[in-house]
Amino acid sequence: MDIGKAIAHLRTKHGLSQQELADRLFISRDLVAKWESGRRRPDYPMIEKIADVFSVSPDEIVDKNDITFEELSECLPDGIEVSGNELISLLNSFLKVLSSRDADMFMMRYYHLRPTAEIAKAFGIRENHVRSRLSEVRTKLKRFIKEELK
Repeated sequence: MDIGKAIAHLRTKHGLSQQELADRLFISRDLVAKWESGRRRPDYPMIEKIADVFSVSPDEIVDKNDITFEELSECLPDGIEVSGNELISLLNSFLKVLSSRDADMFMMRYYHLRPTAEIAKAFGIRENHVRSRLSEVRTKLKRFIKEELK
């Protein structure tokens, strides 16, 4: 089930309108409608808030691995496909070659699914610096995967 359908299912199951869910989350009804239609996707911290409203695990709304794999799919060299288990193994090996700071940022973003603003605050740096570091790390990951799968 995709995120939008999961949110719509939980919302109707609990007898809430889009406006009532929006009010509980302090957002607009229009944003809820966009999630449910698939035009937008909530970030993971918002998924956690939605899950809290319905007293369910965020896993009932989305599989964290799906989000991570989707975001990191750009790191796979063209023409190369790997299974989820292969990617996990590659990621674990890759994290060992990163500096501890880059590895921590990478984990916050792609394992804990924290927004860049939150990562910036945790590291005491600007958000654009976090985006830049993560971009460089993804580039390194792409090269790493290409080398490992030769």
